[in-house]
Amino acid sequence: MKPIKYLFSALLLGLVLTACTKKDFTDTSFVESASAPDKLSALFTITQDNSGLVTITPNGEGAVSYDVFFGDATTTATKVLAGKSTTHVYKEGVYNVKLVAYNIAGKTVEKTQQLTVTFKAPEKLEATVDIDASNNFKVNVGAKALYETFFQVYFGDVVGEIATNFNEGQTVSHVYTKTGTYTVKVVALSGGAAKTEFTKVITIVDPVLLPVTFESPTINYVFNNFDGGNSTVIANPKSGGINTSAKVGRMIKSAGQVWGGSVLPLSAPIDFSTNKIFRMKVYSPRVGAKVLLKVENAANGGISFEKERTTTVANAWEEIGFDFSTINTANVYNNIVLIFELGTAGDGSANFTFYFDDILLAATMPSTQMDLPVTFDDAAVNYSVIDFGNNASVMAADPTNAANKVMKTTKPNGAETWAGTTMGTAAGFAKAIPINNTTSQMSVRVYSPAAGIKIRLKIEDAADGTKSVETEATSTVANAWETLIFDFKNQATGTAAINAAYKYNKASIFFDFGNNGNGKVFYWDDVKYLTTNVVVGLGLPLNFENSALTYTFTNFDGGGATVVDNPFKTGINTTAKVGKMIKSAGQPWGGSFIELGGPIDFSKKTFKMKVYSPRVGAKVLLKVENKDNGALNFEKEVTTTVANGWEELTFDYSAINTANSYHKIVLIFELGTVGDGSSNFTFYFDDINLF
Repeated sequence: MKPIKYLFSALLLGLVLTACTKKDFTDTSFVESASAPDKLSALFTITQDNSGLVTITPNGEGAVSYDVFFGDATTTATKVLAGKSTTHVYKEGVYNVKLVAYNIAGKTVEKTQQLTVTFKAPEKLEATVDIDASNNFKVNVGAKALYETFFQVYFGDVVGEIATNFNEGQTVSHVYTKTGTYTVKVVALSGGAAKTEFTKVITIVDPVLLPVTFESPTINYVFNNFDGGNSTVIANPKSGGINTSAKVGRMIKSAGQVWGGSVLPLSAPIDFSTNKIFRMKVYSPRVGAKVLLKVENAANGGISFEKERTTTVANAWEEIGFDFSTINTANVYNNIVLIFELGTAGDGSANFTFYFDDILLAATMPSTQMDLPVTFDDAAVNYSVIDFGNNASVMAADPTNAANKVMKTTKPNGAETWAGTTMGTAAGFAKAIPINNTTSQMSVRVYSPAAGIKIRLKIEDAADGTKSVETEATSTVANAWETLIFDFKNQATGTAAINAAYKYNKASIFFDFGNNGNGKVFYWDDVKYLTTNVVVGLGLPLNFENSALTYTFTNFDGGGATVVDNPFKTGINTTAKVGKMIKSAGQPWGGSFIELGGPIDFSKKTFKMKVYSPRVGAKVLLKVENKDNGALNFEKEVTTTVANGWEELTFDYSAINTANSYHKIVLIFELGTVGDGSSNFTFYFDDINLF
């Protein structure tokens, strides 16, 4: 065999060289007599990196080389000289490694030694399982570990899920189809049975953010209720009006604390950088219920801001506005707190059951439903109207005061005889008009293009137009404001009488009723229900033009007022009739008063009166008094600035106590000076009115 051949060649060469110097050496018997290798073994060393690399070092007495058979699918042996090693990559498992040892004479010995290859479990596994910042239904997974070969992830939302494989440095993503709580499992594998696992429970939710509508099937609206408050999301049991959505919030305030309510945590801080007006739709069992909306810092309830409003509608949806314009935007607010009827303990009844919906931030307060009195001045009220019969109405400036907003109605050519205008929407007023046989009057300020025009006012049930009553009044002046009284008990036309059982919550006004339109323009304002009936008679404005009225002055202490033809039809006053005051000898306070048919309405608090004075600097006092108690009065004095010409004087009544009733208008010229009845103490006055 080859090893023996090589061995003999080496020995013979050595003998020849030796013979050249000493003597011949031809005895090779020691080779033939060499013992076979003994105590055969192998040292197995496995690299601790889960690569499967094994170093095999054979060892045996008398062996000069070894054949190593690895015991796996590799069939060819590897030759290893004595004292040397070989390496081989194994998969995890148990192998029978065969060693064949050779001695110097070529004698062999075999031995099989078992090799067990096991991989080390991965260590220091670090996995990231994060919900995507841009998609709340998406999760991103990555991992790293020592001794790993690769990773697998199970997302936990599929029965019989097949793992997704990935390597270190990669990110795998998964999008869930619905909200819920899921266990994500990341497995680090070593290439064999050894593995290390990591799990994390995640909750997939839609974020609770403004606006809060309660409509999303994937958002979990979780309330934290406290001290008797109990809020839940339910199907809308009061669908109608301004809220026909499917879902709403419901608060039942039961026995507990007077501050009982609910907290709705939001998923992100509220952004007050642009809008600072909260709006919320509320359904209350009564008018006047208090509604508090508060925002808080989630970690520190001491960081908060709140506003409270009251409901104005019973058993109907309304939108309430909460002005947060003064909130400190340097703070973080993540919770919305709702408390109904703060200060009163609930009883869990229908009287303490409230519904709410559509919580949002806006730039402006909500437009509330129109209600009496109608002034056209409240920016938060929706003053829309419905014209019919070809009428045309728009909001406009008062023709006598540009700062005052009024409604302007044109009855154009061809408009129907019954053309009119309904106040508000088809839903009518927010509250019913409490009109009945006892308090049966409403008033409207009207600016008509002519006297003698019939103006009709109709009230009805917005849900049933057959339940109605209407009446008329007639304008008495042209191109001037007057307050018309509409008495539904004493109708001027043949309509049904008042039925106190009816709900009157809608009103319509008809100008020049019974005549086709011809382009006339009317202005109207201050539609009111009168809690006390007034006797129709003298009222503001006092312009002395109505021949059907008697303008009776009561003169005192030298004052003498009468109604006369206007002797100075110039400048700002060309009307036919005016008042004339001659102050004669008597007392320095001599003057006159005229009693009106009812109390003066001080919803407007600026008196104006046109005066013609014989000189500049004459003092003019305008005073109002209670008809029964002269001690209940208020007065203002101004001085004339024009001589022998008409001017309009203004008297500021903003400080008047409107809790009192005032029926008399008192005029005193040159208070403190006794008159002499001459032209120097003769004054003219006209058009006394409130603005």
